[in-house]
Amino acid sequence: MAGVEARFSSGRKASTEDDHVALNIGQKAPGFRLSSGPGQDVDVGELIGSEKVLLLFFPLAFSPVCTAEMCQMAEDWRKWEEIGANVFGISVDSMYALQRFREDEKIPFPLLSDFNRTAARAYDVLYEDFYGMEGVAKRSAFVVDSSGSIAYSWSTDDASVQPDYDDVRAAVVAAL
Repeated sequence: MAGVEARFSSGRKASTEDDHVALNIGQKAPGFRLSSGPGQDVDVGELIGSEKVLLLFFPLAFSPVCTAEMCQMAEDWRKWEEIGANVFGISVDSMYALQRFREDEKIPFPLLSDFNRTAARAYDVLYEDFYGMEGVAKRSAFVVDSSGSIAYSWSTDDASVQPDYDDVRAAVVAAL
């Protein structure tokens, strides 16, 4: 799995194939406000520092791997609810495309449009070049604990790779 690395708050690496991790464990998680639809802004920054937050950046709605990732999360939704995860999918797609994607795939958590790339830039998860497109979000997962610190950080340069959901779930459970 070239281009993949994850870290847990214990410092243990989940993979050692690459040395790029967007934000490090223990760093303060940047807050942000993004749209989930026209007139439907979501202020994730309000949750950071008070609740557990799981941020899932993904390249492009409707692409095969992104669809598989979001559908896997939706399929296991009850498990994520049971552990108190506030889950947000984030893509540079427009809010309109993400609304349709969410409806079509019956995704039970908010999909946020980072059209201006503010969140992806803050979390350092933008491709310089993604098949000729600039500024597409890398597939990444961040668990933010209730103190507002990064408890788990995973990012990949290989868009065909999905996060290890068991590792992500364990990080959410361990986050205080």
